[in-house]
Amino acid sequence: MGRAFSLDLRERIAGYVREGHSARAAGRMFGVSAATAVRIAAADREHGDVQAKVQGRPAGRSGKLLAHMDFLLDLVRGDPDLTLMELAAALKEARQVEVHHSSIDRALRRAGWSYKKRPDRRRA
Repeated sequence: MGRAFSLDLRERIAGYVREGHSARAAGRMFGVSAATAVRIAAADREHGDVQAKVQGRPAGRSGKLLAHMDFLLDLVRGDPDLTLMELAAALKEARQVEVHHSSIDRALRRAGWSYKKRPDRRRA
């Protein structure tokens, strides 16, 4: 993911457009793409603010699985050989929460659980 343009540049682009120039001309003038200049001008026009939007995932990890982690961990402790698909089905049946199995995998990994390949398991 790229880095956001500076607030100074964003304000200069918005000011140039406010003076009556087109957003595409502002892009050429300040050395940014036409699409970027159009987005900055639109943000200024609609919100009056040209601050860059926050990038990435929220730091708090407050997804919808957070409230159900105890339930999932109890299931895994009870039967460590449950598959992610079985965990997703159990969550849907017991709590009416539908999530992708990869979300359950990420949540369990954050909680310190991971699937370990064991030599005694046969491969299909």
